[in-house]
Amino acid sequence: MTTSLPRNASADQLAERLLAGDRLALARLISAVEAGRPDARHTLRCLFPKTGRAHVVGVTGPPGSGKSTLATRLAMTYRERGSTVGIVAVDPTSPFTGGAILGDRVRMMELHSDPDVFMRSMATRGVMGGLARSTLDVVLLLDAFGKDVIMIETVGVGQDEVEIARAADSTVVVGVPNLGDDIQAIKAGILEIADILVVNKADLAGADRLVADLRTMLQLSTTAPRTGWTPPIVQTVATEGSGVSELVDTLAEHRAHLETSGNWRVRRAESARRQVRAIVEDRVQRRLEAVTAGEEWQARFASIAAREQDPYSVAEEVLSAVADLHGQ
Repeated sequence: MTTSLPRNASADQLAERLLAGDRLALARLISAVEAGRPDARHTLRCLFPKTGRAHVVGVTGPPGSGKSTLATRLAMTYRERGSTVGIVAVDPTSPFTGGAILGDRVRMMELHSDPDVFMRSMATRGVMGGLARSTLDVVLLLDAFGKDVIMIETVGVGQDEVEIARAADSTVVVGVPNLGDDIQAIKAGILEIADILVVNKADLAGADRLVADLRTMLQLSTTAPRTGWTPPIVQTVATEGSGVSELVDTLAEHRAHLETSGNWRVRRAESARRQVRAIVEDRVQRRLEAVTAGEEWQARFASIAAREQDPYSVAEEVLSAVADLHGQ
């Protein structure tokens, strides 16, 4: 359902319409959350008890591995099985302009006509780890909207992708043969975050070798004994839809494992810890920017560059100013 909304609608009004199934209200509320509107934060508090039902799936991997195509095929398969889908596609931000191409909207055109699929592109805003600060807030809104499955597709920045494992219930790490280093997924803990390993473009030469290498690395891993789950390897050809149905089945098996083993609550608690930290960091960052925006502070930074002051003492003064601002 989508109906007209006044442009000046409050966040609470938007939330009421969101719970009634209004897609426009959902889109407007996501924009309010990304903009950091105070009334949106209040609304998130009110909506939180109505969430927690969706299966949050993270899709990550190196650039060129076909994550967007695979996410599109996953969404189509979930829809064929009667599940509603939300997609949060996180794109990298330019370090110079702060903008982002948000190209997933172009790559996922096949989903745009389905009213039971809601896709939102987001920019990382320079945040390391592949996730924007408000990603989990957007997931919360999609959950409250009633989506059965919510996919988070990250930017594919390599070794900084570990944050996705703290935000998702199930993490899919996508690899592809012949990218120069066929087992690059093992670098810096990337293999350890995988609940399911996908070898995409499995019709290419070298796919079998990549599967064998991954199996060898899994045998050396210490993660499975701790969790009781050994990441399965699923081979797909996302452009053709091959192997995607098997991947959906495997995701369902992983969710069932989490629920029966008790790890579901452990995952959600870790996600909550990360979310609280992200909220605090965001609030502190905003206050930090407000405190240091004046000419007085710019002069102090210039004095540091001239070696007239040291950054450590000035940092202590900034912390004191931020604390004073909090007490006001």
